[in-house]
Amino acid sequence: MPDSVSPATLLPEASRAQRWLCDVAAPLWAFRGRTASGLFPERMTLDGVPDPAYFRVFVQARHVYSFATIGRLGWDGPWQQLIGETIRALVAGARRTDGFYVHRLDVEARPLDTRADLYDQAFVLLALATAGEALAEPHWFDVAEELLDTIEANWSHPAGGFTEGEKDDPRIRRQNPHMHLFEASLALAEASGRPRFLAFAAMIADLAATRFIDPATGALLEYFTDDLAPAPGIEGRIVEPGHCFEWAWLFERLGASGRAGAFAVSDRLTAFARAHGICATRNVCINEVLTDGSLHDGKARLWPQTERIKAAAIRHRRLGTAAEAKEAARALAGLEQYYAVPTPGLWRDKLNPDGSWIPELAPASSLYHIACAYAELNSDQN
Repeated sequence: MPDSVSPATLLPEASRAQRWLCDVAAPLWAFRGRTASGLFPERMTLDGVPDPAYFRVFVQARHVYSFATIGRLGWDGPWQQLIGETIRALVAGARRTDGFYVHRLDVEARPLDTRADLYDQAFVLLALATAGEALAEPHWFDVAEELLDTIEANWSHPAGGFTEGEKDDPRIRRQNPHMHLFEASLALAEASGRPRFLAFAAMIADLAATRFIDPATGALLEYFTDDLAPAPGIEGRIVEPGHCFEWAWLFERLGASGRAGAFAVSDRLTAFARAHGICATRNVCINEVLTDGSLHDGKARLWPQTERIKAAAIRHRRLGTAAEAKEAARALAGLEQYYAVPTPGLWRDKLNPDGSWIPELAPASSLYHIACAYAELNSDQN
């Protein structure tokens, strides 16, 4: 076809991303601020000073995923040792007697905020999938099944999906924790081969296709009533283009497993996000629009840039078109703007509509998004 290109089209971008991640970011986040209890840093000043005030469980779980991914991309540091220490610290320090995992730990890996919520549990599941595969220790898949049992027994909702636990907002239900359950169950299915995990992922995909995605526009909605109808007023019309890209990436993965209709869902999500969610002036994916495509929040966080990359890279692997390659390259360039900070390997998180930055510490939570995007870029070259 005239628009087709070799997968090598993205090789320069993939190589540049891999070098920055392995040579610059990984050594910094692996060792600076790592605790004696086996926890990775939570955040740093832009001058590279870690803040040890607290350690969120989902961030530690993301670090397990990130460093396993960085190890697969060629980092020669002790990534297996690091993630082994951290997953053991998480399960020992964060798991409650009822099977749920707490929200925050202190510097000694002891509970600091004992509430449990669905978002955190999803990332613990992802960390368990990662540890089971990366360390060749399948007992972590058993621990994941135990957590999934706990979630299903306690938080299943009669209208579909799950409640959000002890940080629940009684006004609304959200798609976002379900998206990360989808991600974790796909990872568990791919790593373990256990049918239960793929069936769980398919259930979440069906929920998204029938309840979370607006049938008129193909856009992903964010907020819902208790029975999963769109939330009243403007809340029920909010769309985050970054989440459209993130769900598109997940549906691409599900489609690659043979799931009928998954690629069509990805196509609609991607089309909406690209049509309404990209600021051409700043070359960034913005935070929020409404279902009619109008602007709702023109700021641009770091993480939507990574989801823009992931969607383009995985679609380029399926479609092989110059348009997808060009979009992936532009998305990477958009993300790299966030790295202009005093300490190489750190980043800014929030870009204002006028091009200025919101001053704040570099959040460690972004490493997961970056590592995942860069792994997708490099997978496109294999």
